Amino acid sequence: MRRFAESCNPLPLPAGMGHDAPVDVVTSRHSGDRGAKRARRRIRLRVSAIVLLTAVTAAACGSAAAKPDALPRASRAASASATPSRPATPSPSATPKRHRRHKAAAAASPSAKAAAPPKPTGPVVAAGCQDTFVPAYFYASSDWAQAIGTRPAPGVMLLNVDSGPGTAPLSHFQTLTRQAQAAGITVLGYSSTEYAAKSIAAVEAEVRDYKAWYGINGIFLDLTQGTSGALSYYQQLASYIRGVIPGAVIWLNVGAYPDQSFMSVANTVMVFEGSYASYVADQVPGWVSQYSPSHFANVIYQTPPSDLVSAVNLSRSRSRAGFLFVTDLSGSGNPYGAMPSYWSQEAAAIGHC
Repeated sequence: MRRFAESCNPLPLPAGMGHDAPVDVVTSRHSGDRGAKRARRRIRLRVSAIVLLTAVTAAACGSAAAKPDALPRASRAASASATPSRPATPSPSATPKRHRRHKAAAAASPSAKAAAPPKPTGPVVAAGCQDTFVPAYFYASSDWAQAIGTRPAPGVMLLNVDSGPGTAPLSHFQTLTRQAQAAGITVLGYSSTEYAAKSIAAVEAEVRDYKAWYGINGIFLDLTQGTSGALSYYQQLASYIRGVIPGAVIWLNVGAYPDQSFMSVANTVMVFEGSYASYVADQVPGWVSQYSPSHFANVIYQTPPSDLVSAVNLSRSRSRAGFLFVTDLSGSGNPYGAMPSYWSQEAAAIGHC
C-alpha cells in the first residue's frame, strides 16, 4: 500500500488581508489623535489576522503530509499453495500439512524488559548437549517405529493427525502415541494458529480433542505470530493448555526469533525453520545467550549428507539450539513426509555431547 499525503492549498484570506494588500495608514494630522489611534488599532488587528491564518494553513498542510496511510500486515514467508493438504482419513500415502515458515516481522523491537522464562516441565537439554525431535507428519508405522526405536530416543515427537486432531479419534495414531510415550518421548499435538488469526475457541477445541483422544503431553502451536501485539493471544492459549493438560509442554513455531517477551509463554520456541543454505546466513540476536538451549529448537531441511555435521555444529556453536531436526528432504514439497535418509547418523551426532 502506497503512502501518500493529501495536497493542501493555502486558505484564502479575506479581502484586503493578502500579504501584498495595502495597509490603510492614517497619518493626517487633521484626523486628530482619536483618528490616529483608531487607525493604529486597525493595522494591528489586520496584521494579527494575517499571521494567525498563515499559521493555521501551515499546520493543516503539515499534519496532512505527515500522516501515512495504514501499513499492511507483514506478508508471510510461505503461501498456502506450498502446503499440501491431507485427506480426511489418513492413509500410508497421505501427505500431511507441514508447519510453514514465518519470517515476517518476527524480529520486532524487543520489549524493554522481558519476563523470566518459565521452568520447563518437558525434556530439558543439559548444557553443551542437544536432543533430537521429530515432526511426525507421516502416517506410516515404519517411520514412527524408526523414530521411536532410536537410541537415544528423540526428546519430542510432533503428532499431526490431519492439520490438527481431525474429526474423530484414530486407533492408528492412538497406538503410535502410546508407543512413543512408553519409550520416554514427549508427544505434542499439532495446532495451527494461522498467525493469531484463528479464533482462540477453535484452538482450545483442538486442545481438548488431542487430550481426550490421544492423551498427548502438550501442544505445538504452529504459525505463531511472534510480535508483541499478538502476545496476549498466545498467553491466553498457554494458560488454557496448562489448565486442560496438567504439566503441559508448549512449543511455539515462529520460524524466526520472536519478540523476547514470547520466551515467557512457552517451554520451547522454534526460532528457525528453513533450508541449510538459509541457516548458514541466519542471524542470532544477543539476548539468546540469556536462556538455556532447552528454550530453542531448529529445523533445517534440504541439507545434503555432506553438510549434516556442519549443520549440527553450527546449531550448537552459534544458535544454541537444544532441540534439532535436520533432513535432506526438500522444502519445496513436504520435508516432514518421511524420516531423513541419514537419520541414524543424525541421531548419533546430535545425541553426542
